[in-house]
Amino acid sequence: MELAYYSDFAVRLVNTEQPERGGDSLTSVEAVRDLFGPAQQAARRATDSDVTRLRTVRSRLRAVFEAADGGDEVLAVDLLNALMMEFPVSPQISGHEFRDDNGRPKWHLHIADHAANATAGYTATACMGLAFHLTELGVDRLGICEARPCRNAYLDTSTNRSRRYCSDRCATRANVAAYRARKRLESDRSARTGRTAETAQESSALGDR
Repeated sequence: MELAYYSDFAVRLVNTEQPERGGDSLTSVEAVRDLFGPAQQAARRATDSDVTRLRTVRSRLRAVFEAADGGDEVLAVDLLNALMMEFPVSPQISGHEFRDDNGRPKWHLHIADHAANATAGYTATACMGLAFHLTELGVDRLGICEARPCRNAYLDTSTNRSRRYCSDRCATRANVAAYRARKRLESDRSARTGRTAETAQESSALGDR
């Protein structure tokens, strides 16, 4: 089972919304189908109802990421477990997609798609992938981008668990903002120091008189 591939389903869904910017790209059946990526067969069942259903799931998945990002591991696990209870998966062994040099199947676990609708199938896949990621790498590997107003969800796969942003672009923007803030602070301090020195000189001059 490809851990990174399935867990990315959760990230893609959560990031269809930009809550602090008021943005939402999950507005049509076509947007739902785009979420599935290469899994177009499952996406064919998508209807207008799946837009509303997936928006609800999106809010619940964001809550998982926010709980993990806030350090509340138990809450993150409880929220994810609740979703998996509601949207169970059916694993099966598959080998039709891969062949070794001798033409024999490379058996691997695959999530069978027997869901009643597109939302159920997508959610089950996303939650199972996220659960594997969480249990194999740790709850603290689920994060929310620190670069405001982004707040995208991300999966930290760094070796030293140091990731804080969803992308290099957000990291660069945050670093530039921090640099400018430091420069402003230094400028303000220099200005205050200069004013203090001028006041001292004036006081000294008055004293000499």
